[in-house]
Amino acid sequence: MQMSQPTSKSANSVTFKFAGHETFTFRYGWLKKAVDGIGSDPKVFKRDDAIVEFGVGKNMVQSIKFWGLATQVLEEENKELKVSNFGHKLLNQWDPFLEDPASLWLTHWLLATNPSRAAVWYLAFNKYPRPDFTKDQILEFIVDYADRHSIKIKGTTIGRDVDCFIRTYLPVQKAKTSVEDKFSCPLNELELLSKLRDNDSYQFNIGPKPSLPSEVIGYALLTYIKLEQSRRKTISISDCLYRAGSPGQVFKLDENSLVEYVEQLQKSTAGSIELDETAGLKQVYAKNELDPESLLETYYG
Repeated sequence: MQMSQPTSKSANSVTFKFAGHETFTFRYGWLKKAVDGIGSDPKVFKRDDAIVEFGVGKNMVQSIKFWGLATQVLEEENKELKVSNFGHKLLNQWDPFLEDPASLWLTHWLLATNPSRAAVWYLAFNKYPRPDFTKDQILEFIVDYADRHSIKIKGTTIGRDVDCFIRTYLPVQKAKTSVEDKFSCPLNELELLSKLRDNDSYQFNIGPKPSLPSEVIGYALLTYIKLEQSRRKTISISDCLYRAGSPGQVFKLDENSLVEYVEQLQKSTAGSIELDETAGLKQVYAKNELDPESLLETYYG
């Protein structure tokens, strides 16, 4: 069974979708609920008893649907929802309860490379040009990006998306937190974002990621190379670091970290992924016969 791959297209050829999360980040168990629900009944989200089926309120039902699609464990075909190959593999076989950090990194990868379902997450990780930001700065950037690419948006919608994006990666820190606020998103564990001391600014944590396995990097790298260089087997380390949809951007890696991962993969794949340095230019060489999913199969065993 082949897993679906994230899409990587120009701004003019992809649909950017905003909102839909009902202001909730996803919680432990939500993606499994989505997969189990759709696996039993493709129309479960439309049923009158959906709140009973999922054990949450009406708005949360819609949020579970949103996150299932945003993280690509669900997909839509002919206006009907179904469990994606990735969703089946991850949540029915490999790691149903997202207990392994690798599963969280994979989930993040598929979320942050999915502009047609989670535009703000994609734009923040792949297009925003600075390592630090305030809410107003990233909001202004997204509004400007949308204007330049003729994408219709509402400022209030984007503001809620930015709030939700931040809470996806940072726990809520308020003097008074509601019961709902205390349920942090699993992706908080990845520590991709930090709040700066001035209390209004945030920064992406760029550099080594100790809990990120090389197999996940390999999967992301091969997927990216196939999408970006379908006719070539090589791609520069620079592109793998800085281009939109690349592992470097999505995982916020520095060059040393990425090179170390490629060197690890060169050993573990017996040269199917290889680091080549010619005339000072570092490139990644990938043999076509290596299936990205095989790296994950090896990891999860």
